[in-house]
Amino acid sequence: MANGEKVSANGEKVSSGASDLVRARDQLLIEAGGPEGNGRNARLDPEALRQAMVDLFELWLTTKGHEVGITADSGLAIVAVGGLGRREMLPYSDLDLVLLYDDVDPQRVAEVADQLWYPLWDAHIKLDHSVRTVPQALRVAADDLTAALGLLDARHIVGDEGLSTLLISGVRRDWRAGIRSRFEELIAQTETRWRRSGEIAHRAEPDLKNGRGGLRDIQLLDALAIAQLTDAMPGLGPEVPGGGLKQAHRRLLDVRTELHRVAGRARDQLRAQDADEIGAALRIGDRFDLARTLSDAARTVSYSTDVGLRTAGNALPRRGLARLRRVPVRRPLDEGVVEHAGEVVLARDARPQRDPGLILRVAAASAQTGLPMSATTLNRLGEDAPELREPWPKEALNDLLVLLGAGRGTVDAIEALDRTGLWGRLFPEWGVVRDLPPRDAIHTWTVDRHLTEAVAQAGALSTRVARPDLLLIGTLLHDIGKGRTEDHSLVGAELAVSIGKRLGLWPADVLTVSAMVRHHLLLPDTATRRDLSDPETVNMVVKLLDGDPQLLELLHALAEADALATGPGVWNDWKASLIGDLVRRCRMAMAGEELPAPESIPAELRRRAEAGGVHVDLEPGEGRYHHVVTVVAPDTPGLLSDAAGVLALHSLRVLSANLTSVGESAIDTFVVAPRFGDPPDPGLLRQELIRAINGELDLGTVLARKEREAGGTQRSPYAQAQPRVFWIETAEPGRILLELRAEDRIGLLSRLAAALADAGVNVSWSKVVTMGSVVIDTFCLDLGASDTPQRRAEIEEAVLSVVPPQQPKKTSEADTENGSTSVF
Repeated sequence: MANGEKVSANGEKVSSGASDLVRARDQLLIEAGGPEGNGRNARLDPEALRQAMVDLFELWLTTKGHEVGITADSGLAIVAVGGLGRREMLPYSDLDLVLLYDDVDPQRVAEVADQLWYPLWDAHIKLDHSVRTVPQALRVAADDLTAALGLLDARHIVGDEGLSTLLISGVRRDWRAGIRSRFEELIAQTETRWRRSGEIAHRAEPDLKNGRGGLRDIQLLDALAIAQLTDAMPGLGPEVPGGGLKQAHRRLLDVRTELHRVAGRARDQLRAQDADEIGAALRIGDRFDLARTLSDAARTVSYSTDVGLRTAGNALPRRGLARLRRVPVRRPLDEGVVEHAGEVVLARDARPQRDPGLILRVAAASAQTGLPMSATTLNRLGEDAPELREPWPKEALNDLLVLLGAGRGTVDAIEALDRTGLWGRLFPEWGVVRDLPPRDAIHTWTVDRHLTEAVAQAGALSTRVARPDLLLIGTLLHDIGKGRTEDHSLVGAELAVSIGKRLGLWPADVLTVSAMVRHHLLLPDTATRRDLSDPETVNMVVKLLDGDPQLLELLHALAEADALATGPGVWNDWKASLIGDLVRRCRMAMAGEELPAPESIPAELRRRAEAGGVHVDLEPGEGRYHHVVTVVAPDTPGLLSDAAGVLALHSLRVLSANLTSVGESAIDTFVVAPRFGDPPDPGLLRQELIRAINGELDLGTVLARKEREAGGTQRSPYAQAQPRVFWIETAEPGRILLELRAEDRIGLLSRLAAALADAGVNVSWSKVVTMGSVVIDTFCLDLGASDTPQRRAEIEEAVLSVVPPQQPKKTSEADTENGSTSVF
């Protein structure tokens, strides 16, 4: 070609000018269907695009190197590290290069470096560069752990290959020789990175490169393999769920490649607004399908990293007095199970081929002791252990209960079994919920991880029930029906029957576990949606449970474990008191005792109500930070809105509200929690409530200003939840329950009450439950003969007009830089 032009792998002309390199890269992205693509050209998949990028940059560097005199006998060499060194060049990755030289005039080296770097800088290609002799580069690697890890990926591009070989072999030799003294620093650096970037599998907007389970961890495993402390794929081959570490690596790379292509720039953090587009481009599905794929890949990498670090630590040569210590003793833990070198392994005489229950004994020993299961042991069990016959032997069921009742150790043990395919062998139904992302914003974990977290919580509650075995099994299965189009409680109840029979439970116990799964939402839903003083509420629950007090007891404990495993703030003192009150009333009904009547109004409050005027009292509540505010005032439209607004004005978060009328006055009782500090003086609350009632205090304007000062609507990192309204029928004609699920905002209850008042709706009572950043507010409305679909639609529109809407998808780069995060 004329003028030094070459032809790239895709047929494009590439000259030695870096601007041509950029144009060729952009053309590749167009042909790959990138941001400027028209979609009519054949689309390169992410792996092919990465290879094309590698070929393109190598061609340019080779051409430019020859042009400036970097030849085989020049004493100069270009070495690539980073993405180009690993042959993982992403569309907008930094170009990491080292110019090596030996016995070359420094002035000549500087001229060559300028001829290499300046064209790249002029073309706005991000460049990380250095110019060194081989000894200098080795010293840098010896002094800087990050530089050493980067140089382990070094690869010769052009020039004196002998120089490149000296560097690459020297770095790897020194790495192997010095790993013993650097291992603790390597662990500390890795844990710091994990704390800073979080877990990819359970992060709303994960860092694909630096997060736990990301690409940096795969590079860490490669570094340990180069040090000859472990192999590059410890513990997980292609036969395990998800295809093993190699497949997980490719999936992470593919998503990050597509993220670069969609964003049009280098990016490591996958943001919510890009998730649907990336999922569709990779033919994975929507953002939930993408989240599931990433969770699977990241948890596979995390497990492999744990195994790799543990194996490497055990393989390190001992030093000092440690050399004189005897070989670690094999301590028996159970039949065929021993502890060795800090891991749970098989005894020498164990025969997995003849012992199908060995898998559960190993896992139970691991959960109880907190010791990890050896990857070699898990692989051997996967290859040799036969299937458990159905129904399971009693010993196997007992080992399962030991595993489930071990608290926090349960989570790690089940995770290890699941990543290696053994848990799915015991519970084939688990595949549907494995890595399934939550659809509700208040959930922290994937569905399968939520189940194991709930079991860990239930273990701490086992002494509160007469059948802790059923509590553990029912908790493990309570969401097993998710991931299907039907009601997950009904599907799960059917699955629980087949699983219970497989486990060898008695028929009556199978029915109890199935009922636990079917009704696991009954108590929290009823306690937060219904009037507990209404006998019909209690009778409904008792009837659904067939009057079974044991089932009621199990559901009570399951409700707490489920909430504790859902996310921060979901279980709180107020919710506990609501469910506890409902359970107490149901027990009395089941025992044939007379249900308590609604609490009578204290004489002093009744006297104040009859006397008229405005009164405000503030007293300590049941929780440490809870307070009870009682408002007595003339029963006028908008009183609830005014009272709730005054509370919000003083940063008092309303946890519940109870409304009662006495003659011409209303008695509103609020359970509140200060967002910070101590509550205000009740006299001040009274003064401002009077001003609000008289129209002298514009609460709408003041609350809006307070919200702006607090940073908008204070939206959570999961702020993609669509606000929803549910209508729930009652036994009384014309009386209906309106339940709102939405993100919280300052003064939300005040706004809702005002919207209902403006719509001409009479609110008989209300319940407010705050779970983290999400509220579930239930209002009992007296609509009478006006209860029509059209009337309900009007009320729903009025309510939704004052709640935070679903966050719109942002398109501009400026918006995405400063926008709030959200679950994808």
